[in-house]
This record gives sequence, structure tokens and C-alpha cells, in this order.
Amino acid sequence: MSTKLVRFEYETHIRWGVVQDDQVYALTNEFATTSELVRALPRLSLAAAIADQKPVPLDSVKLLAPITANQQFICQGANYRQHMLESGVDPDAKHFNMLFTKAPSCIVPADSDVIRPHRVRFLDYEVELGLVLRKDLDRPASVTAANLHEFVAAVVIVNDYSARDIQIPEMQFYKGKSFRTFGPVGPYLVLIDANNIHCLSNLNLSLAVNGQPRQTDSTRNMVHGPAETLTEVSQIHNLQAGDLIATGTPSGCALAIPSPGKQRIAALLPERLKWKLFLQAQAKRTQYLQPGDLVEASIKSPDGTLDLGTQRNHIRAEAEVEL
Repeated sequence: MSTKLVRFEYETHIRWGVVQDDQVYALTNEFATTSELVRALPRLSLAAAIADQKPVPLDSVKLLAPITANQQFICQGANYRQHMLESGVDPDAKHFNMLFTKAPSCIVPADSDVIRPHRVRFLDYEVELGLVLRKDLDRPASVTAANLHEFVAAVVIVNDYSARDIQIPEMQFYKGKSFRTFGPVGPYLVLIDANNIHCLSNLNLSLAVNGQPRQTDSTRNMVHGPAETLTEVSQIHNLQAGDLIATGTPSGCALAIPSPGKQRIAALLPERLKWKLFLQAQAKRTQYLQPGDLVEASIKSPDGTLDLGTQRNHIRAEAEVEL
């Protein structure tokens, strides 16, 4: 079975720990950030680090996000063929990797409430596999299936919540996806090595809203795989150990984009009218999240040997929350 790490608070103290049989064994070492932890892993014996530790029940600790706010939060868009189709993208014409970022400040623990801001009408969900970088990259790298484990230290569940009425009409991915609480991560940081790296190409992703399945797919259906994406990103900018790359979401989102043909017709309309019609169409979609909804997301291998856990997010209106 894979090794699961958590970042948690217990008796006002923040620690990292290993999860075994619903118990948490705190590491004797303390790490302020995900990058510090990841950099220490090659010389850290987890067995020795928890040998003298008394475990505490997992349900007695407060789980924190396993990705700290100092890390980069990079995302892939339209990276599953069926999601491309539902997003109005022709998968046979689009041959580039769509990359964007979310503000790291939107990262929250896995089971956090997600706050829908006053200005957002169309709040959407996106379950995604997150890759956690093993080492710093300050130059282009050639990442392959054979050496992928040298670059990826761990994997996590990410839910890329999105304000579609900002992301699409304003063409602002960063703004529409970076509101506070729009990036639940975890609950576990599941370690990857040469022995289980092959599992990344066969993980099942699922998401349900109020118990009703919305998204179900396998990482087998990614268009741009982890090795290809890491190679490309390393050619653009520097990366640090602990940085997070969310690898795209399957089909089943609430968003409905017109077909390419309808988009060509819409392009002939005045800008204001085009987006008015778009918003009217989205208003008919009952799939968008409402206050009180419960979103559950999970990722695991078919045989259960790699289980990233389950996220549970209640949706709340901003008016319900003290800011």
C-alpha cells in the first residue's frame, strides 16, 4: 500500500504525520512548508521518524492542506477528450497544452466549506489529479515515463472550483478560479516512487453532488500526460519542490459551451448580446452549485493500492460567512 502523509493541527501544534489504519503518527521532524518536507524525503526514514511516536486517531486531528501557500499552483485545462468536447473545443484541432495558474491563497483543506462570492452566479466543480514536484527545476528537463518518478514526489486530490460567469465572458481563468476557498487540496499527500509511478496512468476520478454522480473517468484518458506536461512547463519557467500541478478534469461539469458552429455564429453578434445569450443559457443549467450542496470527490486506482482519499465540501453563500 502507498504511504499517506498529512499536515495536521493537534492541540494547537501543526505537524506532518503518517496515516496508518486511521491513526496519525507525527513526524519527529518539523517542516514549515511542503517544499521543506519534499526536499527532506530522500534522507528521511519515515519508519524511524515515527518509531517512538504515540499515534492519535485520525478523526481527532484537524487536517490542513498538504500544499502550503508558498507553492505555485499550476493547472491544465481541457485535458480529457470528452471534457474538451463539452467545453466546445475540437479535440482533433487543438494540439496544444492549455496552462494557467490559480492563486495559492485559494488553497484550503480537503473538507473545507467552499464560499460562493456575492458576484458569482455559476459556481462549478472540477475533480483533478494533482502532481507534487519532487525537486527544483531551473532549466528545461526531459521527463519520460521511465524517469517520471524522479520529478513527482506525491499526488493529491484537487477540486478546481470555478466561477464560470467570470472565467468565460471575461476570459479570466485566473480571476474566475482564484477566489478564496476555490482550491481544496488533499486530504492526503500520497507518496510516489519507482514502484507505483505506473499507477498514475490508471487512476479513477469521481465526483458527486448531493450523492448524484457528475464526473467519472480514468487518467488513461488524459490528452497530455504528466511527463509531457512537466517537460513543457520546465521549458517555460522555474519550478520548486512542492509545487502543485493540477492535470485537468473529466467531462460532467456544469458548464455548457455552445458547439464550434454556434460559436462561429455568435462571433458575428455584438459583444454584449453574445455574452447576454451565453449567461441566459447557463441560467437554465441546474447543475451549477447552490448553497447547501455537498460535493464529494475521490481518486484511487482500480485495485485500491493507491487511494488518495475523499474530499467533502459544503457550498455556502458569502452572506452566510463572517469575513
